[in-house]
Amino acid sequence: QLQLVESGGGLVPPGGSLRLSCAASGASLDAYAIGWFRQAPGKEREGLSCVSSSGASTRYADSVKGRFTTSKEHAKSTAVPAMVYLQLNDLKPEDSGNYYCATTKGGSRWCPGELTDSVFGSWGQGTQVTVSS
Repeated sequence: QLQLVESGGGLVPPGGSLRLSCAASGASLDAYAIGWFRQAPGKEREGLSCVSSSGASTRYADSVKGRFTTSKEHAKSTAVPAMVYLQLNDLKPEDSGNYYCATTKGGSRWCPGELTDSVFGSWGQGTQVTVSS
């Protein structure tokens, strides 16, 4: 059973940067397209990005295009598993929220056409990002 764990969140001032990480147990991230989402209090979960299983293909929401970058680091050994990252740059207060990584419900290697949470499943617990001065 694939389980995802996000890390790397924190408190940063406006204009700051963070790198979020997504790790997996039960299976390798090398086999899956991985999406990143965020949810602010009182708002729906918003799709931000997706990276294909190979890492060669990425997709971004317009709201973060040019500021956020997703990437995949392939497994080097059983001791060094695959990781997926979301680099957040030029952060704004409206970027605050809980950030999640997820696979698609079908466990696809390819990113879906739409970054909507109805297409994704196997959610992690999230990591909190707060952008404030």
